[in-house]
Amino acid sequence: MSRIDQSGTHALGHRSVKRLGYGAMQLAGPGVFGPPKDPDAARAVLREAVASGVNHIDTSDFYGPHVTNRLIREALHPYSDDLVIVTKISARRGKDGSWIPAMSPPELTQAVHDNLENLGLDVLEVVNLRSMLDVHGPAEGSLEAPLTVLAELREKGLIRHIGLSNVTPKQVADGQKIVPIACVQNMYNVAHRADDALIDDLARDGIPYVPFFPLGGFTPLQSSVLDAVAERLGATPMQVALAWLLRRAENILLIPGTSSLAHLHENLAAAYLTLPDDAMAELAGIAGS
Repeated sequence: MSRIDQSGTHALGHRSVKRLGYGAMQLAGPGVFGPPKDPDAARAVLREAVASGVNHIDTSDFYGPHVTNRLIREALHPYSDDLVIVTKISARRGKDGSWIPAMSPPELTQAVHDNLENLGLDVLEVVNLRSMLDVHGPAEGSLEAPLTVLAELREKGLIRHIGLSNVTPKQVADGQKIVPIACVQNMYNVAHRADDALIDDLARDGIPYVPFFPLGGFTPLQSSVLDAVAERLGATPMQVALAWLLRRAENILLIPGTSSLAHLHENLAAAYLTLPDDAMAELAGIAGS
Protein backbone atom coordinates (compact mmCIF):
# COMPACT_ATOMS: atom_id res chain seq x y z
CA MET A 1 0.00 0.00 0.00
CA SER A 2 1.33 3.44 -0.92
CA ARG A 3 1.43 6.34 1.50
CA ILE A 4 -1.56 8.07 -0.03
CA ASP A 5 -3.99 5.19 -0.52
CA GLN A 6 -6.07 6.47 2.38
CA SER A 7 -7.04 9.47 0.25
CA GLY A 8 -9.21 7.12 -1.81
CA THR A 9 -9.67 7.04 -5.57
CA HIS A 10 -11.99 8.56 -8.15
CA ALA A 11 -12.57 8.17 -11.86
CA LEU A 12 -10.84 10.64 -14.16
CA GLY A 13 -11.90 10.02 -17.73
CA HIS A 14 -11.88 6.24 -18.04
CA ARG A 15 -9.03 5.87 -15.54
CA SER A 16 -8.97 5.69 -11.75
CA VAL A 17 -6.59 7.97 -9.86
CA LYS A 18 -5.65 8.59 -6.24
CA ARG A 19 -7.48 11.62 -4.90
CA LEU A 20 -4.19 13.11 -3.75
CA GLY A 21 -2.07 13.98 -6.77
CA TYR A 22 0.65 16.47 -7.67
CA GLY A 23 0.70 19.77 -9.55
CA ALA A 24 3.90 20.56 -11.47
CA MET A 25 3.51 24.34 -11.82
CA GLN A 26 5.99 25.23 -9.08
CA LEU A 27 8.78 23.28 -10.78
CA ALA A 28 9.30 26.13 -13.24
CA GLY A 29 11.26 29.25 -12.34
CA PRO A 30 9.95 32.27 -10.40
CA GLY A 31 6.58 33.42 -11.68
CA VAL A 32 6.20 30.04 -13.41
CA PHE A 33 8.64 31.38 -15.98
CA GLY A 34 11.96 29.98 -17.11
CA PRO A 35 13.83 26.97 -15.73
CA PRO A 36 14.17 26.06 -12.06
CA LYS A 37 17.33 26.95 -10.18
CA ASP A 38 18.00 23.24 -9.60
CA PRO A 39 16.59 20.96 -12.33
CA ASP A 40 17.94 17.86 -10.58
CA ALA A 41 15.96 18.73 -7.46
CA ALA A 42 12.83 19.25 -9.56
CA ARG A 43 13.21 15.84 -11.17
CA ALA A 44 13.78 14.32 -7.72
CA VAL A 45 10.45 15.74 -6.50
CA LEU A 46 8.64 14.20 -9.47
CA ARG A 47 10.23 10.80 -8.93
CA GLU A 48 9.46 10.89 -5.21
CA ALA A 49 5.84 11.84 -5.86
CA VAL A 50 5.35 8.80 -8.07
CA ALA A 51 7.32 6.57 -5.69
CA SER A 52 4.96 7.72 -2.92
CA GLY A 53 1.93 6.52 -4.87
CA VAL A 54 0.88 9.61 -6.84
CA ASN A 55 -0.64 8.61 -10.19
CA HIS A 56 -2.20 11.94 -11.20
CA ILE A 57 0.11 14.76 -12.29
CA ASP A 58 -1.20 18.12 -13.47
CA THR A 59 0.92 20.22 -15.82
CA SER A 60 0.85 22.56 -18.81
CA ASP A 61 3.22 23.42 -21.62
CA PHE A 62 2.77 27.10 -20.78
CA TYR A 63 4.49 26.50 -17.44
CA GLY A 64 7.94 27.79 -18.24
CA PRO A 65 6.96 27.59 -21.10
CA HIS A 66 7.81 23.97 -21.92
CA VAL A 67 9.81 23.60 -18.69
CA THR A 68 7.61 21.39 -16.51
CA ASN A 69 6.61 19.04 -19.33
CA ARG A 70 10.24 18.44 -20.26
CA LEU A 71 11.14 17.85 -16.62
CA ILE A 72 8.30 15.32 -16.32
CA ARG A 73 9.53 13.49 -19.41
CA GLU A 74 13.14 13.49 -18.22
CA ALA A 75 12.20 12.27 -14.75
CA LEU A 76 9.44 9.76 -15.45
CA HIS A 77 9.48 8.57 -19.08
CA PRO A 78 8.71 5.80 -19.91
CA TYR A 79 5.65 6.33 -17.76
CA SER A 80 4.09 3.70 -15.53
CA ASP A 81 0.85 2.26 -16.85
CA ASP A 82 -1.27 3.80 -14.08
CA LEU A 83 0.11 7.36 -14.34
CA VAL A 84 -2.40 9.92 -15.62
CA ILE A 85 -0.88 13.20 -16.84
CA VAL A 86 -3.37 16.03 -17.25
CA THR A 87 -2.41 19.17 -19.15
CA LYS A 88 -4.08 22.44 -20.04
CA ILE A 89 -3.95 24.77 -23.03
CA SER A 90 -5.19 28.19 -24.27
CA ALA A 91 -2.41 30.52 -23.14
CA ARG A 92 1.09 31.48 -24.20
CA ARG A 93 3.79 33.41 -22.42
CA GLY A 94 5.16 36.80 -23.37
CA LYS A 95 8.87 37.54 -23.19
CA ASP A 96 8.19 39.28 -19.87
CA GLY A 97 6.42 36.21 -18.47
CA SER A 98 2.94 37.62 -19.06
CA TRP A 99 -0.01 35.29 -19.70
CA ILE A 100 -1.48 35.86 -23.15
CA PRO A 101 -4.71 34.28 -24.46
CA ALA A 102 -4.07 31.69 -27.18
CA MET A 103 -7.50 30.31 -28.01
CA SER A 104 -7.54 30.41 -31.82
CA PRO A 105 -7.80 27.07 -33.68
CA PRO A 106 -4.14 27.15 -34.86
CA GLU A 107 -2.90 28.05 -31.38
CA LEU A 108 -4.92 25.31 -29.68
CA THR A 109 -3.83 22.73 -32.24
CA GLN A 110 -0.18 23.70 -31.88
CA ALA A 111 -0.48 23.56 -28.09
CA VAL A 112 -1.74 19.98 -28.24
CA HIS A 113 1.17 18.97 -30.47
CA ASP A 114 3.65 20.79 -28.22
CA ASN A 115 2.32 18.94 -25.17
CA LEU A 116 2.56 15.62 -26.98
CA GLU A 117 6.14 16.29 -28.03
CA ASN A 118 7.43 17.66 -24.75
CA LEU A 119 5.76 14.97 -22.65
CA GLY A 120 6.79 12.21 -25.07
CA LEU A 121 3.24 10.94 -25.57
CA ASP A 122 1.25 9.72 -28.56
CA VAL A 123 -2.05 10.77 -26.99
CA LEU A 124 -2.92 13.16 -24.17
CA GLU A 125 -5.09 11.54 -21.50
CA VAL A 126 -6.89 14.73 -20.43
CA VAL A 127 -6.61 18.24 -21.86
CA ASN A 128 -8.20 21.06 -19.92
CA LEU A 129 -9.32 24.09 -21.88
CA ARG A 130 -8.53 27.04 -19.63
CA SER A 131 -10.85 29.92 -20.37
CA MET A 132 -8.84 33.07 -21.03
CA LEU A 133 -11.87 35.33 -21.41
CA ASP A 134 -10.49 36.83 -18.20
CA VAL A 135 -6.96 35.92 -17.15
CA HIS A 136 -7.70 36.46 -13.47
CA GLY A 137 -10.88 34.42 -12.99
CA PRO A 138 -13.99 32.92 -14.58
CA ALA A 139 -15.91 35.22 -16.93
CA GLU A 140 -19.06 34.45 -18.88
CA GLY A 141 -18.76 33.99 -22.62
CA SER A 142 -18.97 31.27 -25.22
CA LEU A 143 -16.32 28.55 -25.32
CA GLU A 144 -18.00 26.74 -28.20
CA ALA A 145 -15.31 27.55 -30.77
CA PRO A 146 -12.26 26.33 -28.80
CA LEU A 147 -14.14 23.31 -27.44
CA THR A 148 -15.10 22.35 -30.97
CA VAL A 149 -11.42 22.43 -31.94
CA LEU A 150 -10.55 20.12 -29.05
CA ALA A 151 -13.45 17.82 -29.91
CA GLU A 152 -12.05 17.51 -33.44
CA LEU A 153 -8.58 16.71 -32.09
CA ARG A 154 -10.21 14.11 -29.87
CA GLU A 155 -11.81 12.51 -32.91
CA LYS A 156 -8.35 12.36 -34.51
CA GLY A 157 -7.05 10.39 -31.53
CA LEU A 158 -4.71 13.04 -30.11
CA ILE A 159 -6.79 13.56 -26.94
CA ARG A 160 -8.80 11.04 -24.93
CA HIS A 161 -10.72 13.36 -22.64
CA ILE A 162 -11.47 17.09 -22.37
CA GLY A 163 -11.87 19.17 -19.23
CA LEU A 164 -12.53 22.81 -18.42
CA SER A 165 -10.65 25.29 -16.26
CA ASN A 166 -11.33 28.80 -14.97
CA VAL A 167 -14.98 28.51 -15.96
CA THR A 168 -18.48 29.33 -14.77
CA PRO A 169 -21.26 26.79 -14.10
CA LYS A 170 -23.02 27.95 -17.29
CA GLN A 171 -19.90 27.28 -19.34
CA VAL A 172 -19.69 23.79 -17.86
CA ALA A 173 -23.33 23.10 -18.75
CA ASP A 174 -22.90 24.53 -22.26
CA GLY A 175 -19.66 22.60 -22.74
CA GLN A 176 -21.33 19.29 -21.93
CA LYS A 177 -23.59 19.83 -24.92
CA ILE A 178 -20.52 19.88 -27.17
CA VAL A 179 -18.30 17.17 -25.68
CA PRO A 180 -18.27 15.06 -22.48
CA ILE A 181 -16.51 17.05 -19.76
CA ALA A 182 -14.03 14.86 -17.88
CA CYS A 183 -13.21 17.31 -15.08
CA VAL A 184 -13.46 20.93 -13.97
CA GLN A 185 -10.46 22.80 -12.59
CA ASN A 186 -11.13 26.10 -10.81
CA MET A 187 -9.71 28.01 -7.87
CA TYR A 188 -11.15 26.65 -4.63
CA ASN A 189 -9.95 26.12 -1.08
CA VAL A 190 -11.22 26.39 2.49
CA ALA A 191 -11.17 30.20 2.28
CA HIS A 192 -12.41 30.64 -1.31
CA ARG A 193 -15.60 28.68 -1.87
CA ALA A 194 -17.46 30.29 -4.75
CA ASP A 195 -17.84 26.89 -6.42
CA ASP A 196 -19.63 25.09 -3.57
CA ALA A 197 -22.80 24.54 -5.62
CA LEU A 198 -20.86 23.58 -8.75
CA ILE A 199 -18.89 20.93 -6.85
CA ASP A 200 -22.11 19.36 -5.59
CA ASP A 201 -23.67 19.41 -9.07
CA LEU A 202 -20.60 17.74 -10.58
CA ALA A 203 -20.55 15.14 -7.80
CA ARG A 204 -24.06 14.05 -8.73
CA ASP A 205 -22.82 13.47 -12.30
CA GLY A 206 -19.63 11.70 -11.18
CA ILE A 207 -17.42 14.44 -12.64
CA PRO A 208 -14.25 15.24 -10.69
CA TYR A 209 -13.53 18.76 -9.49
CA VAL A 210 -9.84 19.66 -9.29
CA PRO A 211 -9.19 22.79 -7.22
CA PHE A 212 -6.15 24.78 -8.16
CA PHE A 213 -4.48 26.82 -5.42
CA PRO A 214 -5.82 24.40 -2.77
CA LEU A 215 -3.35 25.97 -0.34
CA GLY A 216 -3.89 29.55 -1.47
CA GLY A 217 -1.49 29.70 -4.41
CA PHE A 218 0.95 32.59 -4.57
CA THR A 219 -0.53 33.90 -1.30
CA PRO A 220 -0.62 30.94 1.12
CA LEU A 221 -3.69 30.49 3.28
CA GLN A 222 -3.54 32.32 6.59
CA SER A 223 -6.22 31.86 9.24
CA SER A 224 -6.19 31.74 13.02
CA VAL A 225 -8.95 29.13 12.85
CA LEU A 226 -6.86 26.97 10.52
CA ASP A 227 -3.86 27.34 12.82
CA ALA A 228 -5.90 26.44 15.91
CA VAL A 229 -7.40 23.31 14.34
CA ALA A 230 -3.97 22.22 13.12
CA GLU A 231 -2.43 22.65 16.57
CA ARG A 232 -5.24 20.69 18.18
CA LEU A 233 -4.84 17.80 15.72
CA GLY A 234 -1.06 17.78 15.74
CA ALA A 235 -0.88 18.63 12.06
CA THR A 236 0.27 21.55 9.94
CA PRO A 237 -2.22 24.16 8.69
CA MET A 238 -1.58 23.08 5.10
CA GLN A 239 -2.31 19.44 5.95
CA VAL A 240 -5.58 20.51 7.55
CA ALA A 241 -6.49 22.57 4.47
CA LEU A 242 -5.90 19.56 2.22
CA ALA A 243 -7.74 17.17 4.54
CA TRP A 244 -10.71 19.55 4.57
CA LEU A 245 -10.87 19.39 0.78
CA LEU A 246 -10.66 15.59 0.78
CA ARG A 247 -13.61 15.39 3.15
CA ARG A 248 -15.55 18.24 1.52
CA ALA A 249 -16.64 16.10 -1.44
CA GLU A 250 -15.68 12.68 -2.78
CA ASN A 251 -15.26 14.04 -6.32
CA ILE A 252 -12.52 16.49 -5.32
CA LEU A 253 -9.08 15.53 -6.65
CA LEU A 254 -6.13 17.40 -5.16
CA ILE A 255 -3.01 18.55 -7.00
CA PRO A 256 -0.96 20.50 -4.43
CA GLY A 257 2.32 21.62 -5.94
CA THR A 258 5.78 22.11 -4.49
CA SER A 259 9.42 22.11 -5.53
CA SER A 260 10.50 20.81 -2.11
CA LEU A 261 10.79 17.17 -1.06
CA ALA A 262 9.96 18.12 2.52
CA HIS A 263 6.79 19.96 1.48
CA LEU A 264 5.86 17.09 -0.83
CA HIS A 265 5.97 14.66 2.08
CA GLU A 266 4.01 17.10 4.24
CA ASN A 267 1.30 17.43 1.61
CA LEU A 268 1.00 13.70 0.99
CA ALA A 269 0.71 13.03 4.73
CA ALA A 270 -2.65 14.81 4.61
CA ALA A 271 -4.04 11.50 3.33
CA TYR A 272 -3.74 10.15 6.89
CA LEU A 273 -5.53 13.08 8.54
CA THR A 274 -9.24 12.65 9.19
CA LEU A 275 -10.97 15.80 10.36
CA PRO A 276 -13.66 15.38 13.04
CA ASP A 277 -17.06 17.00 12.60
CA ASP A 278 -16.30 19.88 14.96
CA ALA A 279 -13.17 20.77 13.02
CA MET A 280 -15.09 20.69 9.75
CA ALA A 281 -17.67 23.03 11.23
CA GLU A 282 -15.01 25.47 12.46
CA LEU A 283 -13.21 25.48 9.14
CA ALA A 284 -16.44 26.01 7.21
CA GLY A 285 -16.67 29.46 8.75
CA ILE A 286 -13.35 30.69 7.36
CA ALA A 287 -14.79 31.68 3.99
CA GLY A 288 -17.29 34.03 5.61
CA SER A 289 -14.90 35.61 8.07
